This record gives sequence, structure tokens and C-alpha cells, in this order.
Amino acid sequence: MSSPVTAFRLRRALPPAKVVQDREHWARTRVQIAWSLLFLNALTFYPGIALVHIPSVAGKGITQGSLIAAFLVALSVNRRHILRPNIFLCLASLLAIEALVTCLQASHIGGVYRSVRLTGYVATLWLLTPWWGRRDLLLVRCHLTVLWALLGSVFLGLFIAPGRALPFGRLSGVVWPIPATEVGHYAAVTMGLVVLLWACGYLRGRAAAFVVVVAAAMLVLTHTRTALAAMIAGLLVGGMSLIVAKARVRYLFATAGVVTAVAVVTLSGVISSFLTRGEGSQNLSNLTGRTTVWSGVVNLPRDEFQVFFGTGLSNKSFGGLPIDSNWLASYNDQGLFGVSVCAAILLFLLIKAYFHPRGVERALALFLTTYCLVASFTEVGFTDVSPYLLEVTLAASLLVPSVTSGAEP
Repeated sequence: MSSPVTAFRLRRALPPAKVVQDREHWARTRVQIAWSLLFLNALTFYPGIALVHIPSVAGKGITQGSLIAAFLVALSVNRRHILRPNIFLCLASLLAIEALVTCLQASHIGGVYRSVRLTGYVATLWLLTPWWGRRDLLLVRCHLTVLWALLGSVFLGLFIAPGRALPFGRLSGVVWPIPATEVGHYAAVTMGLVVLLWACGYLRGRAAAFVVVVAAAMLVLTHTRTALAAMIAGLLVGGMSLIVAKARVRYLFATAGVVTAVAVVTLSGVISSFLTRGEGSQNLSNLTGRTTVWSGVVNLPRDEFQVFFGTGLSNKSFGGLPIDSNWLASYNDQGLFGVSVCAAILLFLLIKAYFHPRGVERALALFLTTYCLVASFTEVGFTDVSPYLLEVTLAASLLVPSVTSGAEP
């Protein structure tokens, strides 16, 4: 009598397959929502660009308030508070802790707010670590969904008001205010991820071709040289990791080589005009005024504490002008400590990718890491809340050991 009773109890203890599927679907949905809200929080609100006037208080309230919502959603999906240990987020946590300590000494209200925000952002990323290393590439799909939604809003603005969407000949977002440099960034990352997913057989040819054509057109219309160079470097590094195993990659490299050779011979004038953007030799030599700001950041008098630990998180500007360099912005805000942690993050990801088994995860991680490394020289990077921080986090999530796609962490 005991054996049938035990079997009956076991059958009752096991949830039905539909319940498990619904639980898994709802967990994936909440992870997608949390990741989207984190991306929304990383967006910078630029008043005056959008077609419909959005008050600055309302726009900043939407972006800044999304972090609280993201934390609560991540907390709801990870009810057991399980954290998957990893070196990357430990390094990111060091940046947040150092920012808190520095801002408390400086007693600057803006720095305190940014440090608390960075701490909450990193804490939310910790709550999502149980979904790292999934074989279904859940976080990659979440990231691509957000990028495609942003590019869709840019395309909609171009269709509705082409004059407003192309100020000074550079494509910008006007449905939600997105400057041309960020549009180019999103288009380049989308294009690179889709190309590698197609090369590994995760996307069909027609769908990948459509996304690549649209993203490439947007990237060209933005005239963003940093995004273009970073994407090419990322595709070269990520593609080289697959060139031995994937025939599609060898075909892609051969085709790209032929197209590049033909373009250089026949369209050299057009390419030169695109890269110069009508700027003079002086603007090209000082990187559109960046080197002037960089010299000011380096030559600013600092005491010994500020040299090693900075002055606290700022809005990444100097004298009212953007710094536009991850390394100098890190030095200004968090000193040599911040620069060292940034270098450690990129070095860790590259070493981790080197020892990771060959495959789509390694290729995507190498693309994202290389992209962020190249872009970090002329763009503000991942020492504060930004899309770059999400992208290096995505690269780190791809390099952890694979796990099964369960709904519960």
C-alpha cells in the first residue's frame, strides 16, 4: 500500500507541464521588462529635440524613475534573492562603492545622487545574474528588442518629419529625443549582433538581411565615425573567432573583402566626404574640439586624493563641454582607481573570452567588448549608468557557464 501512495503523492507534487511553461514565459517577460527599464534609465533626455514637447521634468522623471521600477521587477522575478557570483559585477560594484565614498567626502548633491543611482543599477544587474549563461540567449534577445524599438522610433520620426529628424544632415530621433551619435551607436550594435547571430545560424537570412540593411542605412545617415569604426573592429574580432568553424563567416569575410576593395577604388571620394563630414583639417586634427577639453581635464590641478580617487561622479563634462572619453571621464570622476577598474573589466572580458569555448556566445562577447573598447576613446563609457555598461554586462553574461533555461533561478 505504501508504494502506490508514495507514487500518488509524487505525481501530485509535480506541477503540470502547462504551469511550468506559463511560469517560464512569465519569468522571461519580467526579465525583458527589467532589462528594458534599465536601458530606459541609461538614456539621456534631451529636451527640445522631440516632435511633441516633453517637459524636462517629465522626461527626466520617466528615465530616472525607471530604475526603481527595474529593481522591483528584478526583485519580483528573483524572489529567492539568488546571486550568481562573477568577477565582472564585483569590479562594477567596486566602482559604485568608490563613487559613494568619494561623493560623501566631496558632499556634492549631484555626485551623491549619481552614486546612489549607480549602486542601484549594479544591484539590479546582480538580481538578474541567475539568467546569465542561458542557451537561448535570453539577454541578447532582450537587448536586441530594445535596440530595435529605439531604431523603430527613429525611423518613425524620419517618416513623419524628415526635416526635424535630419538636422545638419545627421539622423536623430524625434519621437523620443535621441542624438545622432546615440542613433549610430544603437544601429552599429544591432547590425553587429545580427550579423554574428546569422553567421552562427540563429537567424534566417531574409530577416537578418532586412535588419542589417535598415541598421546600415541609419548608421550612414548619422555620419558617426566612432560607431562605424567600433562596429568594424568588433565584427573583425568576433568573426575571426568563428572563421575556422563557420563556413558562413568565411563567405562573409570574402564578400566583405571584395566589396571593400571595389568601394575603395570606385567610391573613394564619397567615402572621404562621409568620413570628413565637411569638417576642416583643424577640426579633424583636434577630433572636433575633443582634444582641447581633454587637455583641460589632464591639466586641472588636483590634490593627491583626487588624483587617485577623483572628485565624484559628474555629468561627464568639463567647462560646460562634454569630455567624450571614457578614460578621461573616469580619471576626472574616479581618478586612477576608476581608470584601473575600467582596464581590468575589459582585460577580464578579453581573457575570459579567450578561454571560453568557440561558439556564438564567445563571438558576441568579443564583438561587444571590442566595440566598447574602441568607442571608449571618444565616447563616455561604462564607469557610470550608460548603454555601454549594459553592453559590457551582456558580454560578461555570455561568458559564464551555460545553464538550462529554467524559470526559477
